[in-house]
Amino acid sequence: MSQGGKIRVLIAKPGLDGHERGARVVAYGLRDAGFEVIYTGLRQTPEQIVTAAIQEDVQVIGLSILSGAHLLLTRKVIDGLRARDARDIMVLVGGIIPEADIPGMLEMGVARVFTAGTPIGDIAAFITEQLRDAGETLQAEQTE
Repeated sequence: MSQGGKIRVLIAKPGLDGHERGARVVAYGLRDAGFEVIYTGLRQTPEQIVTAAIQEDVQVIGLSILSGAHLLLTRKVIDGLRARDARDIMVLVGGIIPEADIPGMLEMGVARVFTAGTPIGDIAAFITEQLRDAGETLQAEQTE
């Protein structure tokens, strides 16, 4: 965790989707829960999102997608992270995601898909738990 132990999260709106209410609700909610949140704004390319995540040294990228292009845009972000050797950045997706697409998104490397209406507390708890577990695993590997 960077900056005095706060978890850093980048919230991004990839593609041409112009609806940002959900992204803002999540950004404000995570901020209020004690996370450091960077919001990139609307109409970001996957390349811009990856670059911002690396420059901002975030642990988590949250993609908010309502446009129906979730599979393509998410794949491009994940491929961009792999190409830049930033696989340690957790990718979460939220928005209007068909249930049938969720297994494929998890297979491509998304840590979790949060559909519309998920309580902010659930998102915050998932992030905290996943990063805590990853830290415990890393500590255990270093002591062996």
